[in-house]
Amino acid sequence: MKDFMVDQSLKELTEHRTVVLPIACYETTINQNVNGYIPLHWHDEFQFVLVVKGEAIFQVNEENIMVREGEGLFINSGCLHMAKDKNDSGCTYICLNVSPSFVLSQELYSTYVNPYIQATNIPFLLLVPKKYWANNILDSIMKINQLIKENPPYYEIDISIHLTLIWKNLIINGIELEYEQTEMVKSQRMKQMLDWIHLHFPEKILLDDIARAGQLSRSECCRYFKRILKKTPLNYVTDFRIQKSLVLLQQPDSSVTDVAYQVGFNSTSYFIDKFRKAMNMTPLAYKNRNFHKDLSRRD
Repeated sequence: MKDFMVDQSLKELTEHRTVVLPIACYETTINQNVNGYIPLHWHDEFQFVLVVKGEAIFQVNEENIMVREGEGLFINSGCLHMAKDKNDSGCTYICLNVSPSFVLSQELYSTYVNPYIQATNIPFLLLVPKKYWANNILDSIMKINQLIKENPPYYEIDISIHLTLIWKNLIINGIELEYEQTEMVKSQRMKQMLDWIHLHFPEKILLDDIARAGQLSRSECCRYFKRILKKTPLNYVTDFRIQKSLVLLQQPDSSVTDVAYQVGFNSTSYFIDKFRKAMNMTPLAYKNRNFHKDLSRRD
């Protein structure tokens, strides 16, 4: 996958299913994404990752995790996450997203699945092959990917079996679940602020507006963004506007000035300056590069 859709709260809108199963399994190369990285997003589905080439830095909520070739990651439902290639390694990974309600039967869900969604101490688990339970999960991710590619008879049943094995192995690692109310509140407030930014990014945005959306003071709002996103709220707004401009610049009839104003910049020169610093090229150069790529594809 080279791109995916998110709503204004960064919730991913990718259709997470095959024909009959509420899952998605695909291979993605990080630096081929329209942004050059996998931008911050979240979804209700569990995500299982297996790196098949290179290495990457995944951020899940506030933490950065290095995931190397052959290793993987479990990302819990509702957790903010993003990924960047490490050392231009051409990192490619298998991504398996699965609806929590499909992991186990309805009768077992409340006992063996829901407590893990609600727990605040497992936003992610690093899956390292030398650990027996983790290696079993990585093996099942690989097999599910193969089953979806090959579509053998009854493959849906085989996938269901592997999902059960994945969840059983995740549980037997023995982690003790914790439920911290303040962590739940922090996560919700961060999503509220992101929700507000992504709804209002074309407009004039002040720090007070963002803080109000999260029911926080200005200083506490800044601390949230610095801790989780490693940048100020207004720097995040600028970066998000540039991210939104990438798709618009790829439209044949778009102009740099029109795009600048559409994504919330009130000065074309300021947009060009910020774009150059973020993308190492001007918006026009980016537009021309993608125009020539489209021509070469047609040839």
